[in-house]
Amino acid sequence: MQTTQTSFLFETRRGRFLAVMLGLALTALPTLSAANPRIVVEVNSGRVIEHEDAFRKWYPASLTKLMTAYTTFRAVKSGRISVESIVTMSKKAADQPASKMYFKPGAQLTLDSALKLLLVKSANDIAVAVAETVGGSLDNFVAQMNADAARLGMNSSHFINPNGLPGEGQYTTARDLAVLAVAIRREFPEYAGYFSLEGVTTGKRTYPNYNLLIGRFDGADGMKTGFICASGFNQVSSATRNGRTVISVVLGAESLGARADMSAELLQKALTTRLSAGVTLATLAPYGEGRDQVTDISGDICSQTARKERSEGRDEEGRMKLFSPYIREMDRPPRAVFAGLLPGGEVSAQPASASNTIANVPIPIPRPNF
Repeated sequence: MQTTQTSFLFETRRGRFLAVMLGLALTALPTLSAANPRIVVEVNSGRVIEHEDAFRKWYPASLTKLMTAYTTFRAVKSGRISVESIVTMSKKAADQPASKMYFKPGAQLTLDSALKLLLVKSANDIAVAVAETVGGSLDNFVAQMNADAARLGMNSSHFINPNGLPGEGQYTTARDLAVLAVAIRREFPEYAGYFSLEGVTTGKRTYPNYNLLIGRFDGADGMKTGFICASGFNQVSSATRNGRTVISVVLGAESLGARADMSAELLQKALTTRLSAGVTLATLAPYGEGRDQVTDISGDICSQTARKERSEGRDEEGRMKLFSPYIREMDRPPRAVFAGLLPGGEVSAQPASASNTIANVPIPIPRPNF
């Protein structure tokens, strides 16, 4: 295992936070301490500021939707489709397991609304509908995803669907996800706003972003979270301060709160560390164990003991407890933007009547595949 984290784990000002996190890892979920891939990089230079187990194969869960977004953005930029194009829900899309919007076959929305629901609500049915619209068929779109991944140099990634539902042949690494996230930020700055939304509303129901750093960490501006039992709680995050944008990847955290705490710690270090000559994403050589088979931590993450630990990690209002000193409480309700069906669709909601805020929305309770 290769890591540069040891030197800052026990700094005095971070001691309380890291002691709590380390205690959870060693007592509640002991095997995760040896299987918690992470990496943090600076976008403009590609400089790797810290990494650990960055080449260990992992289930991406809903981080897959970052690849779906990238392939979709490429189609829009090429002129093959636009954000105002109509996305129609097929039966195959509507039949996807939750997390989902439960729109009926035939329901229609713009690609703009679909992307917002894809990246904030992490809707599996929307992911398939987008794939069918952009690719002409689900199989064609998945082939485009894999072609794009190969072109980017994501050499240890493969996708079998656009939503991240688990299955044989679906895998990635922390390093590859960093490559993807950096590519999104560099190639499509005009679409950065999709990743920083605090919430979305269909006009009938509102959904806050599962990324607990948005609106709570100074400079946070994206990107995506994901969870299945086999992968644990994953998060790709971005933040910008003083013209510097950094990307962090955390895989296999034991809870929604833990992945936010770890992400905040990595981002803070990257934003406050003076860059010097060193390894970049392009020059980081493969290393470590877990490169031949995909790690599965279901036994740790979805055991009765682990579920109990997570339930005890919530306050009296059901909100996840966060320990990072870099994450603050929001002093206002999260803002939501409209992302719903077109007039005459399944939900009779219009953008003009949609609320601009989400009133008293608690931090969401984890559900599979977000």
